[in-house]
Amino acid sequence: MPAHVVVRDLRKSYAGVEAVRGVSFSIEAGEIFGLLGPNGAGKTTTVECLIGLREPDAGDLEVCGFDARRQPHEVKERIGVALQSTSLQDKITPREALRLFGAFYRERVPPGELLERFALTEKADARFETLSGGQRQRLAIALAFVNRPKLVLLDEPTTGLDPQSRRELHAAIARMKHDGYTVLFTTHYLDEAEHLCDRVAIIDRGRIVGQGAPRELIAQSKGRQSVTLVTSRPVELAALAALPGAVEVSATDATGTAFQFQTGDANVTVAALMRLLNDARVPLVDLQVRQASLEDVFLRLTSRPGEVAA
Repeated sequence: MPAHVVVRDLRKSYAGVEAVRGVSFSIEAGEIFGLLGPNGAGKTTTVECLIGLREPDAGDLEVCGFDARRQPHEVKERIGVALQSTSLQDKITPREALRLFGAFYRERVPPGELLERFALTEKADARFETLSGGQRQRLAIALAFVNRPKLVLLDEPTTGLDPQSRRELHAAIARMKHDGYTVLFTTHYLDEAEHLCDRVAIIDRGRIVGQGAPRELIAQSKGRQSVTLVTSRPVELAALAALPGAVEVSATDATGTAFQFQTGDANVTVAALMRLLNDARVPLVDLQVRQASLEDVFLRLTSRPGEVAA
């Protein structure tokens, strides 16, 4: 089956600044694909070019078999989109909004079906201004389904939501795959990308710096373990970097008391760390050792030399 999305050498600049610099990736039918990156990395610009909100400077975009630049109407009939924020008229109800948006398409889903799917039946006739943040976001995603799309694009759908609302949206996204939809979503939450995505692309400063299944990217860490520590007094970064087995050592704040690094042998490295702290009489506040995660891969690929990790 042909890929539902093909992006080749996408480029977009604003006032001479390159926001997207030769981005290329593809999304197979029926998979959940995550586009990950720091703020300003080019995620939203890439999505906006795909859906026709931005005109690319260069590149080829294919969506559901159509040229997105030359056949935007055909593409819009086949995609559903939920952007970072959705603004509706304060007095409109979810039922009315779904009817209104559905009227723009040749094929549409009955409002009642979408209200039930996204747990909005009880709020079907409530005014938009009375909905909670999670309910508004579920309505935004319901609106993306009014035209029975083949491809659903979600731009940071869980940002700003409480844990319960995030969990509910995770279940909704997982159900999309179960029901055969192709999903592209951007997120700042690496844990949800690792849990939900079949494949991800990591974008940084307008370029793809890593791409593949989360487990494949994590495997590139070569079995390393991640160590984080907090001390009561500052420690020299160079001293930690000299620990046996420690690699990719970085500070996680500006105080010189919080650090992270990777190691292939936690027993040896942590033992040396304890000797270092004891000799320097620096009390240890917190120490955690865990297997590498997608977040570790993300930080390794997007960190700048000499930069304090966020």
